Amino acid sequence: MELSHATGDTLGDAPTSPSVSVVIPALNEERNLPHVFAALPADIAEVILVDGGSVDRTVAVARELRPDVVVVQQTRRGKGNALACGFAASTGDIIVMIDADGSTDPREIPLFVKRLLDGADFVKGSRFTHGGHSHDITRLRRLGNDGLNLVVNVLFGTDFTDLCYGYNAFWRSVVPTLGLPDTRLPQPAGGGKLWGDGFEIETMINIRAVVAGLEVGEVGSIEHERIHGGSNLNTFRDGFRVLRTILSEYGRARRRRTTTAPVHRQVTTESRGDAPRPSLSTMPLDKALPMNTRRATAGNRKPVRISSIEN
Repeated sequence: MELSHATGDTLGDAPTSPSVSVVIPALNEERNLPHVFAALPADIAEVILVDGGSVDRTVAVARELRPDVVVVQQTRRGKGNALACGFAASTGDIIVMIDADGSTDPREIPLFVKRLLDGADFVKGSRFTHGGHSHDITRLRRLGNDGLNLVVNVLFGTDFTDLCYGYNAFWRSVVPTLGLPDTRLPQPAGGGKLWGDGFEIETMINIRAVVAGLEVGEVGSIEHERIHGGSNLNTFRDGFRVLRTILSEYGRARRRRTTTAPVHRQVTTESRGDAPRPSLSTMPLDKALPMNTRRATAGNRKPVRISSIEN
């Protein structure tokens, strides 16, 4: 598997390499998509663009750049809903979530895939571990991120270095474990968001991956400045929403302690090919993983230390 940014155009040539779906939420990103699509590794199996109601040529440009792109219209408002819709449409063995504004570098995808193949179930990008950096974060946002990061590490016994970064990858079989809001539910009256439909999605899935007993790893990642346009992130509003998410997830974890192995660890080597796979009505899991790309293990694990790999 090629990991060099200079020559890392592919994920790997082995016949048993897992297929990868890249989910890209987008809202009026027509000027940024050429850069993002050009940086994708050549052998990505599936690119899913989740459109949030763009009024520019976002969808048309995506189809011009990549005729095989899968375009999904999100069902409600917010990044969380967009990601849930993209995960539901994914068919690859691995799902990678990146941004459409050029801030996350698609050339780093092989690093995430390698970490998953090395044994992780869920991999977080981190701007603040070895090999990571941010060209975009302000001092105020960094201070807020550090504070929120500390709260999570204290409450959940984790070792996260970067809580609020949205570059993540995971095996598609863990999606039900994340318990995302049903994409079929209607938009709340007044134009509000369901819990999990906003920017809190990134914090929510990070915490739920840990609480579910998944093996979580970190990969050093370089965050770039948005190429064109402005961010939809509001430092104070979304910061308080993330804090509320942390406290809510802490209460949820205390009420619903995991007593069985995570869903994807209950599949044995013998049964993986034939037994029905656990699924949610909105998260179809109809494509079995190659047998030799995952370990057949069972039993509870509650990781405390987040392992990392340099960029």
